[in-house]
Amino acid sequence: MYSETEDLIRALAENAEGVCRAYLPAGRREGSYWIVGDLQNNPGRSLFVRLTGPASGPGAAGKFTDGATGEHGDLLDIIRERTGISRFPDLLAEARAHLGRPQPVLPDPPVPKKAKAPGGTPAAAARLFAASVPVAGTLADTYLRSRGLAQGSTIGALRFHPKCWHRDEGQTRSIPRPALIAAVTDGAGAVQGVHRTWLASDGQGKAAVETQRRAMGHLLGNAVRLTPHDDILVVGEGIETMLSLIEAVPGLPVWAALSSGHLGAVLLPEGLQRLYIAIDRDPAGRGAAERLSARALDAGIAVRVLEPRLGDFNDDLRAYGKEALRQHLAGQIGPEDRHRLVG
Repeated sequence: MYSETEDLIRALAENAEGVCRAYLPAGRREGSYWIVGDLQNNPGRSLFVRLTGPASGPGAAGKFTDGATGEHGDLLDIIRERTGISRFPDLLAEARAHLGRPQPVLPDPPVPKKAKAPGGTPAAAARLFAASVPVAGTLADTYLRSRGLAQGSTIGALRFHPKCWHRDEGQTRSIPRPALIAAVTDGAGAVQGVHRTWLASDGQGKAAVETQRRAMGHLLGNAVRLTPHDDILVVGEGIETMLSLIEAVPGLPVWAALSSGHLGAVLLPEGLQRLYIAIDRDPAGRGAAERLSARALDAGIAVRVLEPRLGDFNDDLRAYGKEALRQHLAGQIGPEDRHRLVG
């Protein structure tokens, strides 16, 4: 059976380099891939778009993967993220226009409704966060507690949305699912993006979908500011990882950068004297820590790296408990901060 959507995806894949040059112009071709920093078209080498390959299946042309965030999809997803188009028919129209195809002849429309603001923008992220509710007593609270995180319900940067739209790769229809919503803010406290974690219907874990997490808006340089900073700050990757540090040491100044790529690029606040970088035990985490450390040291900020015993600090919390994690941290922080972080 003919499917125009599949036909458009196939045609875009056949012209994958042209799509990338139009919508991700900050990147460049290297061999069989178009390489760029991320879906926001920032310079870098994290996101790879395959330019050649079969029409479908493993290694298909037009598929992308972001090594820093784990995001993946096809060229329609790239066009949607770069244009902010949220309605699927409008997205198909944009793809037709790029390919030079005529638009279908439609009957005269009814009186047009007021146009919706595009999705994927800081404004759309702020609307989603505003439409969400506090975590306490929700499925997000249940989820966080299942990860040993009882303090999550007290964090203002975290909220819950019972029907947050979700679409996996290959799906043409979005489905509303419960989600933990985290505000990504800039130095002035303005919402620049949100991070969504879709949850199981009972809250006991993430949703059984291919893409369980996704961010939108302007992320580079910004962070989920879980608690306010002062002259010290602890920065790491995942939300659950950084909440684990708060669980062990309540009141710790903690931010979550969401990924190793964004950890290396987070903008540090003025007046910071000491920076602790909480890494995940993988090469990407260590590389991000090295990049952030170099920037901090250049700015005259003292740096220490906090390393978990297992894969990340949430693994440590669940395996060993809060007290053991507190003692583990006490052995890594500087003597000038032990009284305030561990006492």
